[in-house]
Amino acid sequence: SRRPLTPSAANSLRQFSPFSKTPLLLLMPGAAATIERPTMTAREGSLEAPKRHPLDWKNPGFWDEAALNHELHRVFDICHGCRRCVSLCTAFPTLFDLVDNSPTLEMDGVKTEDYAQVVDQCYLCDLCFMTKCPYVPPHEWNLDFPHLMLRAKAVKYKKGGAKFRDKMLSSTDTLGKLATIPVVVQTVNALNKTPAARAVMDSVLGIHKERWLPEYTTQKFRGHAAPQAGFPIKNGERTPGKVALYATCYINYNEPGIGHDLLKILAHNEIPARLVEQEACCGMPKLELGDLDAVEQLKNVNIPKLAKLAREGYAILSAVPSCTLMFKQELPLMFPSDADVQAVAEAMWDPFEYLIARHKDNLLKTDFKHALGKVSYHIACHLRVQNIGQKTREMLQLVPQTTVNTVERCSGHDGTWGVKTEFFDNAMKIGKPVFKAMANNEPDYVSSDCAIAGRHIMQGMGAATKAQKQHPISLIRIAYGI
Repeated sequence: SRRPLTPSAANSLRQFSPFSKTPLLLLMPGAAATIERPTMTAREGSLEAPKRHPLDWKNPGFWDEAALNHELHRVFDICHGCRRCVSLCTAFPTLFDLVDNSPTLEMDGVKTEDYAQVVDQCYLCDLCFMTKCPYVPPHEWNLDFPHLMLRAKAVKYKKGGAKFRDKMLSSTDTLGKLATIPVVVQTVNALNKTPAARAVMDSVLGIHKERWLPEYTTQKFRGHAAPQAGFPIKNGERTPGKVALYATCYINYNEPGIGHDLLKILAHNEIPARLVEQEACCGMPKLELGDLDAVEQLKNVNIPKLAKLAREGYAILSAVPSCTLMFKQELPLMFPSDADVQAVAEAMWDPFEYLIARHKDNLLKTDFKHALGKVSYHIACHLRVQNIGQKTREMLQLVPQTTVNTVERCSGHDGTWGVKTEFFDNAMKIGKPVFKAMANNEPDYVSSDCAIAGRHIMQGMGAATKAQKQHPISLIRIAYGI
């Protein structure tokens, strides 16, 4: 049940009620607009699909700290009066604790400088916007909590508020290139498993000593991939008949096997495939840091090559949900008038979104040779918010004698957030319900579309589990027997 709005929240919201004649100030300063108000009754919430406004980051008002704090106060006051999202992550409990421990028990008792505590706890999973908040656009209160947090992170970054650690961890391409140099890669992997070295990393860099870290590969994916482009192109009603694979930093430098398995699946289904000619990081780590200028620089590297492929009729696949989301949603919202960005968004597919669409086009082989038994499958947040449905689960359920236990809840890792010393305990706390749910059916496999979340879940489940960790793409390759 939802508690009633507090007096302070009600007063704040009354400015934006259907009965007010005051124009509504939209999320971005300088974008004020008068909204047509309902003439009968106020809406408790919206039943319409969430609609996101472009991120107006080129507007000088976006960077106005006083305007930002005013909007933070407005949105926090509404959240305080609702509290529906309290179970999603630690950002909302942090906010509510600030209010409940304030002298007035309202937002007017919370110090402006304490707003940053809430911002730091948000890792931009987008679940509050897409699954919980009843006041997102087109509702007249116009809440976009994740993008407001992004704005706050961007203002902080512009002021020089990022640590060396954060800049380093978000430079995934640079870090991957350095860490995979011959000899260096063996040293890096050994140090990441050495307690003494991890203790130093914890105290000096703020990378938690207990966090399981991914190994770096000695054979990068892009240098060893063997896509097969010789099959005839068979376009379906729903799907292009040829694929270009955007490798991603993670698959290129950490788990190239996922990429190789995807290419094997495409070849087994006689789908001609190629790699994207040139690629850089998608920009999601920089976005989460608030370094929007770096996001634009990476966009300028990636989009020309991807747009050319999109216009040539390729389906562009990315096997990391955050990367897929970056091209489908975040870049189009940052650059809404860029035709190339929009073309890439239309051509970008999650691998299982593509494979299930091929199945519906009667162009996917289902000659699976091996059952998978019991699979505990976790849906990554950045896959859920793509609004494509549970395509990975659908694909796994095509495999005979396979039972899928689907867990649809945030694991709490989120890229680099759960690696950091100050957030590690919260990441493990958020993940506890997921760890328990994933272990419920004593699975043979633990799997997540987000490989990092999969590792985090295995760490949380502990030594008691006998399950193997496998990416869903690798599970399908195993089921095909290829």
